[in-house]
Amino acid sequence: MEIDLEKLPFDLDFHPSTNIVAAGLITGNLLLYRYDAEATPQRLLEVNAHTESCRALRFVNEGRAIVTGSPDCSILATDVETGAAIARLDNSHEAAVNRIVNLTESTIASGDDEGCIKVWDTRQRTCCNTLHVHEEYISDMTFASDSMKLIGTSGDGTLSVCNLRSNKVQTRSEFSEDELLSVVIMKNGRKVVCGTQSGTLLLYSWGFFKDCSCLSDEIILNLKLDEDRLITGSENGIISLVGILPNRIIQPIAEHSEYPVEGLAFSHDKKILGSISHDQTLKLWNLDELLLGSENSMPNHSAASDSDSDGMDVDASIPKPSKGTKRKNVSKGSKLDNSTNFFADM
Repeated sequence: MEIDLEKLPFDLDFHPSTNIVAAGLITGNLLLYRYDAEATPQRLLEVNAHTESCRALRFVNEGRAIVTGSPDCSILATDVETGAAIARLDNSHEAAVNRIVNLTESTIASGDDEGCIKVWDTRQRTCCNTLHVHEEYISDMTFASDSMKLIGTSGDGTLSVCNLRSNKVQTRSEFSEDELLSVVIMKNGRKVVCGTQSGTLLLYSWGFFKDCSCLSDEIILNLKLDEDRLITGSENGIISLVGILPNRIIQPIAEHSEYPVEGLAFSHDKKILGSISHDQTLKLWNLDELLLGSENSMPNHSAASDSDSDGMDVDASIPKPSKGTKRKNVSKGSKLDNSTNFFADM
């Protein structure tokens, strides 16, 4: 299922309980669609949310509102039913807002182009904490709810851990030669995987691996499928299923022709994988169909599978990915922290 957005999208998110998906565009507009397997997606709202691009968005308050962020330094909360503005913070950050993630039921975090992370109470509409963490833009964040720790990646090549109980930056990794672009927590909190500008995957905690050539181009996005597998998006438009420990490409599963993948997300019931790209489309993929046959490609899991490895294997029998519709468009060495407990108690 494909939605022509007509402009370059920067972010997407699914409603937490119904079949609604949202996309933020380079124009600053916010689009909401209702989707169904048996019908053409229906546009519900088009909101002129920001004066500059809409880089980041997340549904909040059980899906009753959607929060967006922009290089115009504003954060906007929009009513999902009416499209009316609930609240706007015109100077939420001193620099462009690049990323927004959900934390608890009533808190979110936003990251900007100067490495600052802010935590917000969405009900009180106030900033709970400001953390000056990185020297460059915040590229991604993920939240470990059990330990109340926020993990962030940045263009400065470092990974950070912020303890939200003490409201302090707990630790940062040493500098990598690469810009870190995405982050997910794997293996029940024991591993953290980052995608990088050069296309490598870095595995943090007790080791790391790095091999870009097997995917032909940059791995710029990671989306956690389960504790052992990731779905990755790359600069060449390929969406792949990747195994972690053992590290291997299981198979490519979808694509946006040669256009870079800009975002990946799961629907509320995890039946749909959403992807956006520089081809100006939002594609909705049936996840069961994408993963068909992948179980046969998985090696038998054993205790040895969780051992650290610095290489990635390529499955020699990987099938061709599902073919997307091509549209022309104007597109847009790592070290660990010295502490062996970098991600302890995650």
